[in-house]
Amino acid sequence: MGKLDQLMKQAQQMQAQMAAIQKELAESSFSGQAGGGLVTVTLKGSMELEEVKIAPQALEGGDAEMLEDLLMAAFRAAQDAVRKASEEKLGPMTRGLGLPGF
Repeated sequence: MGKLDQLMKQAQQMQAQMAAIQKELAESSFSGQAGGGLVTVTLKGSMELEEVKIAPQALEGGDAEMLEDLLMAAFRAAQDAVRKASEEKLGPMTRGLGLPGF
């Protein structure tokens, strides 16, 4: 029974560590830029939109389609930053467990 108790204790510790890391990530901010910084999108680690910044130069041409593309690119870059941070922090803990999405 000792090995089973030890295994359960390790699983509980790992679960607590993962919860703490997930909370830290959810509260962190991640930014993505497009157009050389003309557009910046900031997301929380929970993928909640926190901020959008558009430089005045991005509005000068009046090209709405270009601005839409820049917004999408900046949003995707911010999403990639969240994913990368999640993989870096949670990856070592989840490798080999066969958990989807990690």
